[in-house]
Amino acid sequence: MASGSVKVIVAALIGNGLIAVTKFAAAAFTGSAAMLSEGIHSLVDTGNQGLLLYGMGRSKLPPDRQFPFGHGKEIYFWSFVVAILIFAVGAGVSIWEGVKHMLHPAPIENVHVNYIVLGLSIIFESVAWYMAFREFNRTRGRRGMVEAVRQGKDPSLFVVLFEDSAAMAGLIIAMFGIWLASTTGWYWLDGLASVLIGLILAGTAIWLAIETKSLLIGEAADQQVVEGIRQMAADMPEVNGVNEVLTLHMGPDFILVNMSVDFHNTLAAEVLEGCIAGMDATIKQRFPRVKRIFVEAEARRIQPRQAAEAVPSSPS
Repeated sequence: MASGSVKVIVAALIGNGLIAVTKFAAAAFTGSAAMLSEGIHSLVDTGNQGLLLYGMGRSKLPPDRQFPFGHGKEIYFWSFVVAILIFAVGAGVSIWEGVKHMLHPAPIENVHVNYIVLGLSIIFESVAWYMAFREFNRTRGRRGMVEAVRQGKDPSLFVVLFEDSAAMAGLIIAMFGIWLASTTGWYWLDGLASVLIGLILAGTAIWLAIETKSLLIGEAADQQVVEGIRQMAADMPEVNGVNEVLTLHMGPDFILVNMSVDFHNTLAAEVLEGCIAGMDATIKQRFPRVKRIFVEAEARRIQPRQAAEAVPSSPS
């Protein structure tokens, strides 16, 4: 797991923890529903970053008898839990508080306190967002943002980036809602801002859940990695052809490979063993995230298209 991911999460955890305390104090002092929702949001984010750090620590545990391929998928599980918490706690409570204040609006006292707290929060969140975006940008290479998230195998980076992006949007909505409510006297707008913050959190949580669920179930390695492995095996002189290459991410930095390879029939057993050992070493050297490789010696399969072409057509 990249050390940059840990730094980003630790920075976000400390920042959100301090911001949450400040927001709750301001909400109690002013009675703002939007500020209360923001405090809940920051508290949930703080807990989420703690869960991500826990998952990252668990994912580094070595293999054992019960988990022979290690615990790498722990980070996928805890990232999924984070998505559920954002939806259930962050979004649910924010929408509930917003609806309650829309039905029973109340004046906002000492509104300038809210402005100061939200302004400082925007500054702190901007720093955390920039750190998360810089680390995410470094790992995504030339891929687009959406493509990088869909193909990314380390959820700790894009989960934090999504959280920080939702936090920035929520802060802006909270400040605008409080200003509008205090200016117009329509205090139900403060509750509406809380509902909007909850909807943003719900959308963020749903997207995170979709992406992390795919990793939890078991995603294949990137296509260029699969094709690279296939080509390296096919280029060996002892190989007639490669039937299939099956890959599975057991964690962000652990790829499991299972290959079906057609070797020359005349190979002696010791030559075949040496060929497989060389194939194993070469692939792992080029793709360091490949940790385990299983090779099945199997006669070359005829693909459905090839089989259809091989059958002579009946005379008309």
